[in-house]
Amino acid sequence: MEITFLGTSSGVPTRSRNVSSIALRLPQRAEVWLFDCGEGTQHQIQRSNIKVSQIRRIFITHMHGDHIFGLMGLLASCGLAGNPEQIDIYGPAGLGDYLQACSRYSYTHFSYPIKVHKHRAGVIYEDDEYVVKCQKLEHRVTAYGYRVEEKDRPGHFDAEKARSLGIPFGPLYGELKRGKTITLPDGRKISGKELVGPDQVGRKIAYCTDTIFCEGSIELAKDADVVIHEATFAHQDAKMAYERLHSTSTMAAQVALAAKAKTLIMTHFSPRYAPGNELNIKDLLQEARAIFANTEIAEDFLTYPVPPRAANTKSN
Repeated sequence: MEITFLGTSSGVPTRSRNVSSIALRLPQRAEVWLFDCGEGTQHQIQRSNIKVSQIRRIFITHMHGDHIFGLMGLLASCGLAGNPEQIDIYGPAGLGDYLQACSRYSYTHFSYPIKVHKHRAGVIYEDDEYVVKCQKLEHRVTAYGYRVEEKDRPGHFDAEKARSLGIPFGPLYGELKRGKTITLPDGRKISGKELVGPDQVGRKIAYCTDTIFCEGSIELAKDADVVIHEATFAHQDAKMAYERLHSTSTMAAQVALAAKAKTLIMTHFSPRYAPGNELNIKDLLQEARAIFANTEIAEDFLTYPVPPRAANTKSN
């Protein structure tokens, strides 16, 4: 699992930061999942290591323009590129109508299937490897955050040891990999637990924007390996944060601390903290680290590989 930040500014783009979008790359299945798609996202993708042809799912948090204005253009480009795969899009009420109107008035016809799924709290997607959940946040419009959970995988199967025990290669290996006990022709009973290492514990990622500090963010971020949380304002500008229902750097850190997360990456910064101003992004980082030490700042095109978890470190 690898996270690439395609846009880290709030509201409007700046010279160094585009508006909201991140890509979650799943190399083992050659898929990319996008979270939000602000204006210019497809240009950012062209400048990154992300392949448009691998985009399979797009998750939209809410209907503000800095999170959706790039969506129609990206989908149109996917069609022109001959994307043969279906793209599933998850978002709040109105997203389907918005895309239909854009398609109708721009005379855009997609050459591949698109399916829009309306938000609901809880599990919104699940397959053999991943579960995606969403939870309502607190913003000026209906907004949701997301949590991606990688399912636990069986540990490494020691094929060399199996051969040394005289176990013939074939279907028996599959049963042992699943932890079953087999009986060999000579009467020996062999348990798969003797040949399979500890489970590889699945990783967890939370994406929380736009929102003020709320219980929904904490629930999404619980025990997460990485929490991506908006930090639009500095702590001294908390009054504006409350008025506009956005988070400060200290609110983002408090979410990560309360959730017992491992790493916090802050994003969605107001342009008021650009270099040269009274306060800048480094000040927000210092504020957050005073509460949650393992905090990082997102920059456009930052790529963050999510490290594997140590075996047997499941949360309670």
